[in-house]
Amino acid sequence: MATDKRNLYIGGNWVDAANGAEFPVYSPATGTVWSSVADASRADTQAAIDAAREAFPAWSSTPHSRRARIIHKVGDILEARAKELHEILVDEGGSWIGKGMFETYYSSGVFRAAAAAAYQVNGEMLPSEYGKVSLVVREPLGVVSVISPWNFPMILSSRGFAPALAVGNCVVLKPSEETPVAGGLVFAEMLEEAGVPPGVFNVVTCSRDNVAEVGDELISNPAVQGISFTGSTAVGRQVAAQAGGLLKKCCAELGGKDALIVLADADIERAVNAATFGSFMHNGQICMSVERVIVDSSIADEFTSKFVANTSKLNVGDPHELGNCIGPLINRKQLDKIRGQVDDAVTHGAQILCGGGNDGLFFEPTVLGNVNRDMRIFKEETFGPVAPVIVADGVDDAVDIANDSDYGLSAGIITRNEEQGLAVAGRLRTGMAHVNDCSVHDEPHVPFGGIGASGLGRHGGRQGIDTFTETRWITLERGGRQYPPPFLMNPG
Repeated sequence: MATDKRNLYIGGNWVDAANGAEFPVYSPATGTVWSSVADASRADTQAAIDAAREAFPAWSSTPHSRRARIIHKVGDILEARAKELHEILVDEGGSWIGKGMFETYYSSGVFRAAAAAAYQVNGEMLPSEYGKVSLVVREPLGVVSVISPWNFPMILSSRGFAPALAVGNCVVLKPSEETPVAGGLVFAEMLEEAGVPPGVFNVVTCSRDNVAEVGDELISNPAVQGISFTGSTAVGRQVAAQAGGLLKKCCAELGGKDALIVLADADIERAVNAATFGSFMHNGQICMSVERVIVDSSIADEFTSKFVANTSKLNVGDPHELGNCIGPLINRKQLDKIRGQVDDAVTHGAQILCGGGNDGLFFEPTVLGNVNRDMRIFKEETFGPVAPVIVADGVDDAVDIANDSDYGLSAGIITRNEEQGLAVAGRLRTGMAHVNDCSVHDEPHVPFGGIGASGLGRHGGRQGIDTFTETRWITLERGGRQYPPPFLMNPG
């Protein structure tokens, strides 16, 4: 069911775009218009940044306990609205209802962790040769721009802005044009209800046509001191380069080509379950999805046959139904990219072991065999329900295959030998690695992020606090430091 037309949230007010423009949001499952949303321009973005800048002095000086209570209350409101939010995630973003349930539950935890972060903005006292009081303090940046994606809109938006707010920043959020309601406007409603002061949190939504100018303003505006970006590597490079040129802090969580390494001594059932979930949860539309299943040659045949059998049981259909864990892709662009990679792999010798077809945006869960490093499916991020199986000759070969990527987000290692698993994890060039689990894993309080083409900086944990604060050194002189006599009024 379509929602009413939705406006921007600027300075505590719900407002139309300055020029009155709006754009349609389509439901991936039905292809019909689900909502109409205000289409912000650069002028609207400037107004939102101005509102955040004006609100910053009061918000940053608000006691941390007060900020924490407001952020914690958002988690309460989110839980109270959970059923409604599940439906929004399904209708607007094509999420399987089970994924929607998980996402709302997890997002409430993001606010709990963020509220705790308000109490953890710690400094330190350093020794001083001159007897000074020498302090290192952490202070909020000021205005932080948050640009979030469509695949997990509630989690990835809240991860970007909740800790930033908790430590005293003011925020302008731009959610994806694919999920502007779930990724942005519902949060404005909840923060308003929780009592956040006007201007502390602002949301600008825009169509793909206006993304370039709105995004540029969110980065280049002099009042913006920090940028949190989650999205594709191609766009993330541009964001980070522009932010770096302006000497602004930027945390960019980008794409992945994550590996699941199944070693010779692996528990096959554990490995198959990890590969199935990691490859096909949310149709593989997760930055840390398993996109390369690397299996030791000694167990490759057994693993692959059982993996194909398990994958073939996954139901494709209406994502409102709990039994249909494979729903629609987000849009035609994603479908065309996935189809192109699969066709290229087959042309170069890969075998489709199951799946491979599609009905509109509903793409069957697909397992590919005989995959090698020369195929696009090995190198490029897929972001879809396709699992390439690559056979490795021993541990060293498996590690070499896994590290043969520009990306470095997450990884999984399946082995009965925990010591070996930790050793392999230590050899992988990734920001995260999980022994006896797949690459898809996160918790609200941990440092999340990658290396290489998977981004820079970290969201979550103490590292996330560092991301949204600045370090300052402050001293108090108590008479111990003497200047050279020529500089003194009375040399003595």
